[in-house]
Amino acid sequence: MRKAAAKQTSSPGCIPIPTPPGHSLQPQQTPLGTSRQASTRPVRRGEAGNQGMSAGDMFDAVCSGKSAMVALVDEWLDSYKQSREAGLLELINFIVQCCGCKGVVTRDMFDNMQNAEIISSLTNEFREGSENYPLCTPGPQWKRFKAGLCEFVRVLVRSCQNSLLYDEYLFSSLMALLTGMSDSQVRAFRHTSTLLAMKLMTGVMEVAVILSTQLQISQRRYYLENRKNAQDRASARLEVLQATISELQENREELSSLMNATFRGVFVHRYRDHLPEVRAVCIAELGKWLSEDPEDFLNDGNLKYLGWTLNDKQSPVRLQCVLALQSLYQEKDFIGRLELFTSRFKERMLSMVLDKDPDVAVEMVHLLLLIHQKTEGGLQDEECGRIYPLVFASHRGLASAAGSFLYNNIKKVIASDYQESWTTVGPNVAFFNILVSFYIQSEFQQHGVYLVDSLWDVAGSELRDWETMTTLLLQDDGLSDAEEGALIELMMCAIKRAAEGFPPVGRTQGKKILNMKDKKIQAQDRRRITTHFINLIPQLLAKYSVDEEKVCLLLEAPFHFDLEMYSSSKPLEKHLDLLVSQVCGIVKKHSEARVLEACARLVPALCSDCYTFSTRTHLAFSQLLDGLTECFNTYLDDLLQGTADEEDMYRAALALKRIATFNRAMDLKRWKLFNPCLDVLQSNVVRDLDNEVELLQLKKEVRLFYSVCQTCLSLDQAEIRDQAFELLCDVVLLYSPGSVRSQTLAQPPPDSLRSEMASFVMDYIFTGCEDDHFTGVNEEMTIATFQRKHNQLAGYCKLVIYGALDLSAATDVFKHYSKYHKEFGDIIKETLSKSRLINPVQSAKTVCLSLQQLFSEMISEKPDEQELGEIRGLAKRLAMSFGTNLHRVRKSLVALHMDGMRFAFRDPKEGELQHLNLAFLEILSDFTFKVLHQDRAQLSAFLKAECPSAALSWPSVRMYQRSLEGSSSKPRQEEGGGEKESSTLSPPINPTAKRRKTTAQDSVSSAQRISWMDSSSIHGSLLSPALTSTVLLEQTKPQASTHPRDTDFNESSGLLEPDSEDEFDEGLSLIEENNVEAEEHKIENVQSISDEEFSPILPVFKVTAAPTDLFVSLAQAQI
Repeated sequence: MRKAAAKQTSSPGCIPIPTPPGHSLQPQQTPLGTSRQASTRPVRRGEAGNQGMSAGDMFDAVCSGKSAMVALVDEWLDSYKQSREAGLLELINFIVQCCGCKGVVTRDMFDNMQNAEIISSLTNEFREGSENYPLCTPGPQWKRFKAGLCEFVRVLVRSCQNSLLYDEYLFSSLMALLTGMSDSQVRAFRHTSTLLAMKLMTGVMEVAVILSTQLQISQRRYYLENRKNAQDRASARLEVLQATISELQENREELSSLMNATFRGVFVHRYRDHLPEVRAVCIAELGKWLSEDPEDFLNDGNLKYLGWTLNDKQSPVRLQCVLALQSLYQEKDFIGRLELFTSRFKERMLSMVLDKDPDVAVEMVHLLLLIHQKTEGGLQDEECGRIYPLVFASHRGLASAAGSFLYNNIKKVIASDYQESWTTVGPNVAFFNILVSFYIQSEFQQHGVYLVDSLWDVAGSELRDWETMTTLLLQDDGLSDAEEGALIELMMCAIKRAAEGFPPVGRTQGKKILNMKDKKIQAQDRRRITTHFINLIPQLLAKYSVDEEKVCLLLEAPFHFDLEMYSSSKPLEKHLDLLVSQVCGIVKKHSEARVLEACARLVPALCSDCYTFSTRTHLAFSQLLDGLTECFNTYLDDLLQGTADEEDMYRAALALKRIATFNRAMDLKRWKLFNPCLDVLQSNVVRDLDNEVELLQLKKEVRLFYSVCQTCLSLDQAEIRDQAFELLCDVVLLYSPGSVRSQTLAQPPPDSLRSEMASFVMDYIFTGCEDDHFTGVNEEMTIATFQRKHNQLAGYCKLVIYGALDLSAATDVFKHYSKYHKEFGDIIKETLSKSRLINPVQSAKTVCLSLQQLFSEMISEKPDEQELGEIRGLAKRLAMSFGTNLHRVRKSLVALHMDGMRFAFRDPKEGELQHLNLAFLEILSDFTFKVLHQDRAQLSAFLKAECPSAALSWPSVRMYQRSLEGSSSKPRQEEGGGEKESSTLSPPINPTAKRRKTTAQDSVSSAQRISWMDSSSIHGSLLSPALTSTVLLEQTKPQASTHPRDTDFNESSGLLEPDSEDEFDEGLSLIEENNVEAEEHKIENVQSISDEEFSPILPVFKVTAAPTDLFVSLAQAQI
């Protein structure tokens, strides 16, 4: 019997499917509703008495997933028992249909053709170019197909385990066909047949395991019976047991032969198939064989396939390999057989914790934890050290897995080294000692929030042990200064994690939504935190009041309290008084900005009107400000007279610094600090200012502010100069006609201030950025400088967008779009978009004006081919900003071309050469591809009217004229005229170091400015944006980013969030390739946008008084 089976499965490609004699099969009719294509002899229902399942019915039942597989298999087995060749033919056609093939195996093919010939015939009928087949077809109807097909195979093997599995016909023939199909070049055949073959072998393996168990039981019974005395021994029973053992051994050998043929015929070839789906199926099933039948499969010869697959290029295959290994290492009995594998592939497994697929890395960490726990030697300390840093990973699943690994190792150390001390200090004390030591020694300090989150799922109870942590902190000795700081940081991170219920930033995906259970846990944790810390936080603040780092951390605790508890009883109000007293004392002790800001952030929370104790806390902080103001006024006279020494100046500046910190949390009007601060500024910067009448006091103060800040813009002190510019951006915006309630309060900046601000943009923003690479020793300083420039440019662009400055002021920004696109491309792009919404025609003219200014600068110095190419590159970039809807920008483009032609043909001034600006037409030609064909005739006529007859033959004019006459919708590369133009943008060039003043000639006159603003749609439609300076009345301050692209553009500039860097770079590449179909935001027509649709991000901020609070910070910096 075994020889027959071996002969039948040894060469599946050339041996025909055996057909027993004496059986015939009548033609069947293809059932309705199936998708099989009828061949020459379609498969029909069986004989008149055979009403079994057809291939189409079986396929539909498996696809639907609603039919019971046991009933489906039983029905097919009934038809197979009536006519096994007909039943086998239906099963073969079912497999063919599962492959997605339209062909059908007919009876003639079944009787007369080899397996290879049948597969070849089906391959010819397979639809060419078909990439989708049931196993990989998307859609809800195919979701359950794979699971249903696998279940069908499993039930089939189970139903045949006592009879048909050993008939040397059904499974031998089926496995021979599947082996041949697994070698096919057709992906659908290879994938489907491999899956079926592997599932069949898994089912056969399960039956073989059952047979092995039965064989062992029978052999034990035979041995026990045979040991009895001759008179007690039952010879009939021995004969029955001997027959049973022989039958089981024969069946077991039969199954072993079938499994061996399948393993060598399918698995050995397909585990390295070029399709990752096929490889993943093989490795997944191999893991089942190794774990469920270790006697036959768990050996080094089969384990090598898992080791080799660890290096697979596709992550799904590696994932299946890791999951298979997890099932092996979970069994303690298998560890001895895995020693050689562990030593051989441990290094590879350790490297896979950094796998590019996070899912693979997560499972590998779990696998290494099993190896560390189950194996005798475990992992060495150096090997564990390669896993520990993953607790700081951004992927939460990987970090949690690493946290579980770290937690188990900590528990292991506690169990071995700290067991004797449990009775005195408790296990959590040892836990925190080890955790603090680990955190201090790690290279990722100041990221304790990620460490706590990584341990939260496995060590949540330990991290919520507030009593142990505060006991360790309040004891006089026991912890070093570094250990106390680390423990405080971890404690505050745990408090925040418990109170908020969310993972930290970077570890969440999607919206942060808590279910009812999580909300209940969060509320309970918040009450426990408040109950425990409400009386201990003043003690902790008192102990660590002189330590800057520790105080800043501890001041975050009240934000996570249930502050209503302070008003629940009088003893708790006493703790509130102690807390406020400690905060005021910290303000008086410290001069560091971060400590003062931490105290200031706490003031609005404690002084909120929603609490009954707000009056008491507000009174306490008001008394603090009274003392600070009195201290400042004590030295004011000496400061104004110039008689103050260094110590007096230091004390006054320190008092003013503390007051300035509180202007974010409290209204400082009642302390009347504006005039003293202004006097300090006047005494040091501007001493003679004309007094105005009291009726115009407000305007006088604004003008004085303009004058003082304008003078500060020329100082050599960068801190004062930068803050003066930021404050100017705020005040000019607040007193612009579009922001004030009454136009009588409007105070537009004078032309000299406009020129000074434009010069600041040119001299201190658009300079030096191209040399910053955010690397080296001063990386943090470089990032801070970039963020400051980013913020300042955003503030200046706001003035243009909201009508405080006319659109012509944007020329100094637009002309740097190409050179500084990496640094400020997002802001400039948004400014272009918003200016086009305000006034499309004037925006286009501003774009043209910026190019004219660059061209004039080039002509005035020395005409250079490279500079002309750079200007043309900028023109191409600006042209792409008009978008793809050319009908909406039709008037704008026509106006741009007309202005450009007027500039090119303008009459020369006295002493200038004729036709000096004709080369500007080459720059203008880069906008031609955006002009509609019906407008090109108009522009051609305008060109002939403006161009002198003598200049029509000039190369620049001919080039521009050809661009208007061309029919292409893309920019054309000119090759004639002996001219050569650059196809790529040149690298940024450092501007000259000299200060470039923007004179009145560079800007439009006041009359033009008024006409521009009247023609715009800005009045009454735009709400006030966010302020630019850092001295705002806000309760929280955004954390500094560690990457320039992470700057919060919304909060710093009031503009919309820019596109991502990848999108921006993609658009840039499309621009450089002159691709008109580049991805651009559609620019809506200004007439179609309502006031509600064009509203800023932050709420309205109306001006009712002079910027007193802003002066406090500037005066403090001046002192």
